[in-house]
Amino acid sequence: MKLHLNALGVINPLGRSKHEVARNLFAGSRTGLISRNELLPDRSVRVGVVSGPLPELPARLAPLDCRNNRLALAAIGQIENDIRAIAARVGPHRVAVVMGTSTSGIADGEAALLQRITKGEWPEEFRYSRQEIGNLAGCVAAYLELSGPAYTVATACSSSAKVFASAQRLIAAGLCDAAVVGGADTLCRMTLGGFDSLELLAKDYCNPFSRNRDGINIGEGAAVFLMTTEESAVSLLGVGESSDAYHVSSPHPEGEGAALAMTRALEAAHLRPEQIDYINLHGTATALNDAMEARAINRIFSERTPCSSTKSITGHLLGAAGANEAAFLWLMLDAGFASGCVPPHVWDGEIDPAIPRLNLVPPQFHLGHSTRRAALSNSFAFGGSNASLVLGRGW
Repeated sequence: MKLHLNALGVINPLGRSKHEVARNLFAGSRTGLISRNELLPDRSVRVGVVSGPLPELPARLAPLDCRNNRLALAAIGQIENDIRAIAARVGPHRVAVVMGTSTSGIADGEAALLQRITKGEWPEEFRYSRQEIGNLAGCVAAYLELSGPAYTVATACSSSAKVFASAQRLIAAGLCDAAVVGGADTLCRMTLGGFDSLELLAKDYCNPFSRNRDGINIGEGAAVFLMTTEESAVSLLGVGESSDAYHVSSPHPEGEGAALAMTRALEAAHLRPEQIDYINLHGTATALNDAMEARAINRIFSERTPCSSTKSITGHLLGAAGANEAAFLWLMLDAGFASGCVPPHVWDGEIDPAIPRLNLVPPQFHLGHSTRRAALSNSFAFGGSNASLVLGRGW
C-alpha cells in the first residue's frame, strides 16, 4: 500500500510556516539558536527557541492547555482545512491521530511547582494531566473532533519518527483511511538538567561530526502531517525500525541498530542505497552518536551520498525531532520549496579522522533537477529505539 504525505504544518526555531522554515533551512540559518539563562541553575545555555505567541486552546480544552499542545496546534492550524476536509469525506471515526513527544506539558508543571514552593499553593488552573504523555494525541483529536484511534508514542528521540510506522500499520489494517501524524516537544528545565548531568550539552553551538564536537543543543518545535492513500507530491516510501537495547543511554558503538533501521527502511521502500539522494543524519554532535552513525552510514551507503545534520541549526527537538526532520525532507522534495537544494551541514569544517568520512554538504549545495527523488532521515533514541524514514517523489 502506497501512502502519501498530503499536507504539512511545521513550527520550530527556523520559523512559523513552511515557507519561513524552508527559507532558513536551506540557508543554514542559526538565528533560532539563542542563549537562555533560566533553564539551568548555574549558567546560560544555547537552545533552539520558537519565538512569538502561540494559539490559545478552545475553552472546552482548557484542562489540556500547555505550551506543548499549543505548539502542536500552531502546526495543525496550517493544515486544519485539509484534515477537516478528509474527515468530512471518510468520517471522523476513520481518521487516526498518532503523535510523538517526550516532554509533554512538563514545562507547565515546573512553573506550577515553582509557585507551590514559593507561594505555598498550586495555580488554580493547573491540572496534573497536562504533563501526561498521552494528552498530546488526545488534545489533537479533541481539537479536530476526530474519533478514530488516537495515541501518543514516547520513545525519546525517535518518538515522532515511529508515529509514521504506527499510522502506516493502522491504515494497512483497515482501522482508518487517513492519519494525522507528527510530534511536539517543548523546552523545559528537567530535560536540560538531565542532559547536563550526563555532560552532553554543548558549551555553545553544537558541532556535529567535527573533531571539536562537545555535545548537543536542545530545541523545541512541532510538525504535523496528513497521511492518506490519496496521491500527492511527496510519498512515504518506507519505514525501518529496530531496537538494539545495547545500553540505556549509549548507542551500539558500531551502529548495529542504526544500520538495521536504515536497511529495513530501504527494503520497505524497494530502493537500493545508491538511489537515496540525501540523508538527514541523526547527528546530535555527541562523541558516541556521531561515531556510530558514521560507521553505519559508511557500511550501507557510498561516501558520496550527500548528508547533513540539521540539529546544528535547530537544536535537538527530542521527541519532535523525527517529525521535524521528516518535514525537512518534505520541503526538499516538494518542488514548490527547494528546487533541488538540500539542507546544509553547518559546522566548523574540522574533520574527525577517527570516524569514517561522510559527504557533509555545504550551503547552496544543489542536487540538480529531477522528477524522481528519494531521501532518508534517521532518528536514534536512548535504549536503542531506532527509526529511519524514506520519503520520495516520482516513485
